[in-house]
Amino acid sequence: MKTQITFTRKLWYVTILMMVAFAFSPMYGQSTAQQGKTIKGIVSNVHGPLEGVNIILKGANEGTVSNKKGEYTFPVALKPGDVLLFSYLGYRSVEFKIKPETSFIKTVMSDEVIEFMGDLNTDKRYKSKRKN
Repeated sequence: MKTQITFTRKLWYVTILMMVAFAFSPMYGQSTAQQGKTIKGIVSNVHGPLEGVNIILKGANEGTVSNKKGEYTFPVALKPGDVLLFSYLGYRSVEFKIKPETSFIKTVMSDEVIEFMGDLNTDKRYKSKRKN
C-alpha cells in the first residue's frame, strides 16, 4: 500500500513538472523569434503609391503584398543582411539589403518596357490554308 502511494505521489510530481515545462515553452519560443526587427514601408512610383507590389524575403518562402496606400508590414522579423525583393508587373525589380538601423523602407519603382509580342511581319499577305 505504501509503495502505491509513493508511486502515485511521484506520478503527480512528474505531471506537475511537465505542465510547468509546457506552460513556459511558448514564452521561450516568442523571445527567441523576436531577435530580428519588424520592417514597415511604402512602395510607390513617380505617380503615387502602388497597390499589389510583391515583397519577398530572398531565399525564403516569406512575403507580403502592399495595400491600396502602398504600405506594407513584413510578417517575419528580419535580421541585418537579409535581402527584400520588390517586384511588380511592368516595373523593374528592386532589391534592398536590411541594415542594423533599418526599420522603415521607402521604395520608388521605375517603369520597365516589356515586349509582349515579337516582331510582326506585315509585308506578306495572309493566305488561308482552307480550300474552296
